[in-house]
Amino acid sequence: MSTPSDRLKVDHFRHLKERMVESVMFLAAFVSVFTTMGIVYILVSESVVFFQTVPLFDFLFDTQWTPLFDDAHYGIMVLLSGTLTSSAVALMVAIPLGTIIAIYLSEFAPFAVREIAKPFLELLGGVPTIIYGYFALVFLTPLLQHIYPDLPGFNLLSAGLVMGIMIIPYVASLSEDAMKAVPMALREGSYAMGATRLQTALRVVMPAATSGIASAYILGISRAVGETMILAVAAGMQPNLTFNPTEPGATITSYIVQVALGDLPHGSIGYQTIFAAGLTLMLMTLAFNLLGYYMRKKFREVY
Repeated sequence: MSTPSDRLKVDHFRHLKERMVESVMFLAAFVSVFTTMGIVYILVSESVVFFQTVPLFDFLFDTQWTPLFDDAHYGIMVLLSGTLTSSAVALMVAIPLGTIIAIYLSEFAPFAVREIAKPFLELLGGVPTIIYGYFALVFLTPLLQHIYPDLPGFNLLSAGLVMGIMIIPYVASLSEDAMKAVPMALREGSYAMGATRLQTALRVVMPAATSGIASAYILGISRAVGETMILAVAAGMQPNLTFNPTEPGATITSYIVQVALGDLPHGSIGYQTIFAAGLTLMLMTLAFNLLGYYMRKKFREVY
């Protein structure tokens, strides 16, 4: 029979274990916060030094990006045009196909098909992006040149199309999870009113899963904006102010790769451009994440 002293020891030991678990969880959360703060600090501190030399107006509105030449220009719009163009091409592939795949897996696919197809779909997202880049350069670009003979060997179109294929698993998987979370009672009510499965999927399930689908789209956009190796391999890394996907171009991420592999001295203005470009990319991603948060709050359904 346990004594009050034994029970006190057991309670003390249990309380100690709980405190240890809480401490480990706090440290895990603190690591992510500390890492984010460290990234922001590095980008902002280095960018402040950069903008002491380069006026912010020139950075935002100059139409040339030649920071590594004697006649240096620092117009970030050149890199933004390549980033936005390639991302737009990718999203025109990923969002429609990803949504259609999600609707099929959620509402139409038999259980056996879903259990086989979804792991293969998610496996597509695990392919290294450098492989996608060489696939775009070696396979897709020559294929597109049969349709567009004037298409250059490096272009934003093939890079964007392959980027879209890479993003499909993110959009499809998250959208399918959001649709599967819709209560079956809503579907049964729609069927009872005489709606078909397609009508139920488009007019009942998708509106009910809007917040989750919007989150999948925002994740796809962020993934497209932040992609690096596909564009570094297949888009050409040539700074070019254009919104024409059939031309070569450079993006923010591919430029960072280009400079990071060079021999620029630490602290030089050319070296600091990667931090200014990185800060721009981080602000873009932050804007998309805030948009996703707003859409989740606005359209979220609670059942």
